[in-house]
Amino acid sequence: MIRSLARLRASRSMLATLAAVVLLSGGAAGVPSAGADAAKGGRQPVVGKPALDAHGCARIENRLPALADWPKVESQIKRDPSDDKRIKKILGGMTLAEKVGQMTQPEIAAITPAEVGQYGIGSVLNGGGSWPGRDKHASPQAWLDLADAYWAASKATRTKIPVIWGIDAVHGNSNVYGATLFPHNIGLGAAQDPCLVRDIGAATAKQMHATGQDWAFAPTLAVVRDDRWGRTYEGFSEDPRITRAYGYEAIRGLQGGDSHGISRKGVIATAKHYIGDGGTDKGVDQGVDPSSEAQMINIHGQGYYGALAAGAQTVMASFNSWTNADLGINEGKLHGSERALTGILKQKMGFDGVVVSDWNGIGQVAGCTNASCARAINAGIDIVMVPNDWKAFISNTVAQVESGEIPMTRIDDAVTRILRVKLRAGVFDEPRPSARYAAGSADALQAKDLAREAVRESQVLLKNDHKVLPLSPSAKVLVVGKSADNLQNQTGGWSLTWQGTGNTNADFPNGTTILGGLRAALGTDDVTFSETGDGVDPSAYDAVIAVIGETPYAEGVGDLSRRTLEAAKLYPGDLAVLDKVSGKGAPVVTVYLSGRPLYVNKELNRSDAFVAAWLPGTEGAGVADLLVRGRHSGAGYTGKLSYSWPKSACQTPLNTGDADYDPLFPAGYGLRYGQSGSVGTLDETSPEFACGQTGGGGTATEDLEIFNRADVAPYKSFIGSAENWGGTEIGVDGEAAHSEISVVPSDVNVQGDGLKATWNGSGPAQIYMQDPAGGSDLRGYLNADAALVFDTVVHQPPAARTVISTHCVYPCFAEIDATPLFQRLPVGAKATVKVPISCFATGGLDLSVVNTPFLVYTDGAFSASFANVRWVPGAAKDADAETCAGTT
Repeated sequence: MIRSLARLRASRSMLATLAAVVLLSGGAAGVPSAGADAAKGGRQPVVGKPALDAHGCARIENRLPALADWPKVESQIKRDPSDDKRIKKILGGMTLAEKVGQMTQPEIAAITPAEVGQYGIGSVLNGGGSWPGRDKHASPQAWLDLADAYWAASKATRTKIPVIWGIDAVHGNSNVYGATLFPHNIGLGAAQDPCLVRDIGAATAKQMHATGQDWAFAPTLAVVRDDRWGRTYEGFSEDPRITRAYGYEAIRGLQGGDSHGISRKGVIATAKHYIGDGGTDKGVDQGVDPSSEAQMINIHGQGYYGALAAGAQTVMASFNSWTNADLGINEGKLHGSERALTGILKQKMGFDGVVVSDWNGIGQVAGCTNASCARAINAGIDIVMVPNDWKAFISNTVAQVESGEIPMTRIDDAVTRILRVKLRAGVFDEPRPSARYAAGSADALQAKDLAREAVRESQVLLKNDHKVLPLSPSAKVLVVGKSADNLQNQTGGWSLTWQGTGNTNADFPNGTTILGGLRAALGTDDVTFSETGDGVDPSAYDAVIAVIGETPYAEGVGDLSRRTLEAAKLYPGDLAVLDKVSGKGAPVVTVYLSGRPLYVNKELNRSDAFVAAWLPGTEGAGVADLLVRGRHSGAGYTGKLSYSWPKSACQTPLNTGDADYDPLFPAGYGLRYGQSGSVGTLDETSPEFACGQTGGGGTATEDLEIFNRADVAPYKSFIGSAENWGGTEIGVDGEAAHSEISVVPSDVNVQGDGLKATWNGSGPAQIYMQDPAGGSDLRGYLNADAALVFDTVVHQPPAARTVISTHCVYPCFAEIDATPLFQRLPVGAKATVKVPISCFATGGLDLSVVNTPFLVYTDGAFSASFANVRWVPGAAKDADAETCAGTT
């Protein structure tokens, strides 16, 4: 993993000359590049090994050829006749139950090692925020002990086929306590350095060996078209050229680049999510991608061509649908699309590895459930990720084969592919996980120098008036902002926990905050920290460094839906901090942490310099390296935007090649030291409500009752948690329980009129009231200045962030931070809370389709009773109504 400065400089020089890709309705314009042949005379195009740069890494091409058809992809890993012979022998001796067991993938919290042996399970997974023994701080040895137990159980079966363990190692082995976490993919895309991506893949594989996992559910190859998507940061770029080259190198890094299979230092990699997850309408997670076939081939397919050429052994099916009625495309949910999974991926592209489903993805296919989906298996799913309902899935699938609904040939094909991948991965011949390369090594979890380098390469300097940066090494600075000393905000989603929430700095014992990096660079005595900027005089300092931006989120929860891209509305506290320090006698340098480009005109206007630092991971010192002159021997800021930056709050989608392309900063933009740019004073226009929010709906005159001693039809009350995010209905007796939350009847106004919800702090959970049939047009309540009103008794104030939320058919929702609200209410006494509906409208609620008018969610311990929940016209004007600023 040697990375010379000369190589980096050469790489930078080469990349600086690249022209931006021009995307047309049919894909990428240009001439065929090395390793690819456009279709000519009806011949199927072929994609193979890409052209390499001087350092042996995939080159980011000036242009990609416009392909007229799905290409044949020539994999670097070739079929081995001896493997085929061995597979045939194993398969011939297996029972149907043993074959289906190989296709079944339960979650570690739902299956014991004994059950792995009993049912002949082929693979297990741990979801984001799942650890051995439910211990967030589980040691490498604890991970290994469980891996060994699963492996031993599988080797004791009649077939002796070893089980493999998959994990979302998406920016390092990010579920594991103490592991170095790298910048998320959006930052790596800005680095425009495929060699860096290869090195990070190799380091991640080593981290996984330390804890005993065989299979990384990475990389994500989404070409993101709408930044409202909550997974934008998981995509390398809006530019398929970058995704193509990165897909190749990410796989090489993870798998080890062995032409015969996966090296003993590598792990099985996954190209995900196939296909078009980054192209859904309005950026809705798991939504509908309306792309034409040409767009799917030439935009969304590009990462897969790179990944499969490198020898990716697994592909994960995507949650999204592929549908465009105007173009005659009606594949529906891709988990059930035989054309996409078999006809295109396996047959046209020639993929001979394993297609794995996503978390309960089969349950979204029409006519299926989480435990039963012949259609998905017939479509081409080989391994089914069925976290909790795996026993029922095995029983149902066996019955479907015996009835002829699933052909035995399809089962045999799936198991052949599974065995092929296991043989290529070498797991048949490897000892138990704890006896393998790097197992149990605390040092193997660390890659601090590489991560710090990745942080330096990924940052993009957007503004540098008066050449404020770099700062003198003798500068005296004031540091402000909620993210300066916050590793949770620095690492983002998929970091120890699924959403990245519920963490503290202590949960990252080997990490360095940006504040810590600045103290190391400038000296503790010359760095003053005030998170809110209160009680300090900026003029007493040479500069103010404000570290602000987004807080953690992951899939679904991170969707902006119809909310605007305006950062000041999403995070008003950040603007308040800047207002306290801007124009007060010292230049302001803003370091912005985010998982996507946002409308930050107000923040830019209050900053003399502005750095897009994305989600840098655990090495905050890499940010400080570039802020301070001489801290690093390199060229300073070299990152270039891999996503276009909007100039207005509703300017999305925004992609290079769009007919109306007019960004604030185009893809490829990035200043270096000595450049100040020409940002000037920017327009601060702010839409009152959400993007696309229409009028109409009349004016409501009557209360909308939701819960009044009991559910008011059509609404029903539910609880949700990791045990069942789909929701457990609260019974007519007023009771329901998960391991994280319980509900019992309570007295608020009169006997038994409320629901007492108790969160025990063991994990995030929610209580909510929803119309199961779908959404209703409630725009009239906004027009009537209505408020969400409920009576409550706080029994135990919240110990962690707590939100009140309303949903317009998940993942469309809006929420307010209600932590201070519930914390200030008197304990044990009844209070009436009134939250203006306009707060949710401003937050992006689509009031024309509200299905969940009340939801309370928290990450920690909290107990409160709720009664008489309703929307009341005119209540937003009441003197005791909350203000949106006061609750957000």
